[in-house]
Amino acid sequence: MKKINLPVAISSIGLVFALSACSSHEWEVQALPSDVAVGAALDDIPDNALVRDINLPEQAALSMPASVRPCCAFGFDQKVAMGLLPIPFYRHANTVQLDEIGAHAFDAGTFSYQKASPDSGKSTENNGMIYTRKGGFIDLAHVRDTADNAVALFYLIQPKLGLAQSIELPLEIGHRTFEIEAFDVSHLSPSDRWELAAAMAVRLAFTMAEAHEISQWHGYRSFALWTEAVSAYSIEDLYSNMLGAKIALAVLTNNLAMTKQQYNYHMTAWLKATLDWLEPVSKEQTNALFRVIDGDWWDSNEPLPNKFVLLKRHYNLGDKQSPYLVSKEKAQNSEDGEILASLFSQPIKRQDLSLAADMFGIQFDDVAVQHISVDEKYRATFEHIPQALWANGFTHLQFADIAKYDAQQDYILLKQHLADRPYLTHELVNPPQVDMTEKEL
Repeated sequence: MKKINLPVAISSIGLVFALSACSSHEWEVQALPSDVAVGAALDDIPDNALVRDINLPEQAALSMPASVRPCCAFGFDQKVAMGLLPIPFYRHANTVQLDEIGAHAFDAGTFSYQKASPDSGKSTENNGMIYTRKGGFIDLAHVRDTADNAVALFYLIQPKLGLAQSIELPLEIGHRTFEIEAFDVSHLSPSDRWELAAAMAVRLAFTMAEAHEISQWHGYRSFALWTEAVSAYSIEDLYSNMLGAKIALAVLTNNLAMTKQQYNYHMTAWLKATLDWLEPVSKEQTNALFRVIDGDWWDSNEPLPNKFVLLKRHYNLGDKQSPYLVSKEKAQNSEDGEILASLFSQPIKRQDLSLAADMFGIQFDDVAVQHISVDEKYRATFEHIPQALWANGFTHLQFADIAKYDAQQDYILLKQHLADRPYLTHELVNPPQVDMTEKEL
C-alpha cells in the first residue's frame, strides 16, 4: 500500500513535540592534573599510572537527558489508529539499514542535526529497527538513549566517587532518584577510579531502561495522546539498551567524551562499528524477517498503538541479556526464503551481553540504587502485585519481580486475545513465577 503523510493535525502536533524535544545540552570538561600527576609527568621515565591522576571538577556534572527518543514499536509497515479511528492508507515504516542511521546527537529527542565526523556534512539521527545476524533486532533509539544516560551519569558520579549523593532523574510513573552511599575508594588508583565510575554509570543507566519498560506497562506516556503499552517489555528493547551501555563504556574508557561534540563524533563511530560487527542486514531483509514472524512475534493486522501489535515479550530483566534470532527453518520456509537465504549461508554465533555488578570488591547494588515512588494515578495498575513490593516505593532490586507479575497479567490477557484470533500462530508460554517466601520486602 502506498505510504502517505499523516494528517496535517497529527503532523502539526508532532512538529511542536519535535521542536520542544531538541537538545540544549553543551559541555566541555577540563580535567585538572594533581600534584602527583605533574610530578610523574616531569620524571625522566614517567609512570603513566600516576600521570593519569586527574580530577574532574564538580562543575563537570551534566544534567540528565530530558527525554527518550520516539521509536519504535516492534514490526514494520504498521497500521495506525488514533483512539478508535484507524488512519486510512497510512503505514508506519520504521526499519533502516546501516548507511542510513545518521550522526549521533546527545539528548537528541525527536530532532537533531549533527556532524558524524570533523570533515563530514551534517545529518539527522535516523532511528529505527535494524536486524543483525548476531544481535537480532536492534532498536537504535534505545541504544542511543542508554549511551547518553550513561555519559551523563559518569560526569555526575566520577567527580564525587566514593561520596554520598542523590541524583534526580526525569519523572515517569513517579519521583525517582539514584541514591548513592559513601564507600571507600582510597585504595584505588586513578585508572581504577575512572574505570569504576564508568562501570557504575553504565549499569545505572541500564536500570533506567529497565524502569522505563515497567513504566510503559503501568501507563506512563511520553506523549499524552499515545499509549506506550505496545512497547512495554518488547523483545529487542533491553538488548538494545545494554548494547548502548556497552558502547558508552568503551567511549568513556577511552576518554572520548570530554566535550559534547567529541562524544557525538565517537559515539557515531562506535555505533556504526558495533552494528557492523554484529553483521547487519539490508532494510529489505529486515522487512522480510518481520514478515516471517508476523502472526507469531507480532501482528500486522492490529493498528498501533494497540497493546497486542506485540505478541512476544521479554520479561527477563537483569545484567545479562540475549538477543532473539529468527530461526533458519522459519525463514527458509517462508515466502521470503530466497531473499533471506544469504543470512544463513554461514553459521551464526549469538552475541550475548552482560554488565559488571561489582568491581574492586565493591558490590554496586550495595552502594547505589534507583528508587521509584508510584504516583496516585498509576497505583491502580499495580493491583495485581503484592503491595509490600511497591506501595511505599521500590528500587531496581525489585524490578525483576515486578516484571514477573506483569508477565502473569499479560498471559491472561494474551490468552483471551489469541482465542479471539485463531489466525495467529503465537504459542503461549507459561509466565515466570515469583517466589516471595525468601524475599525481604
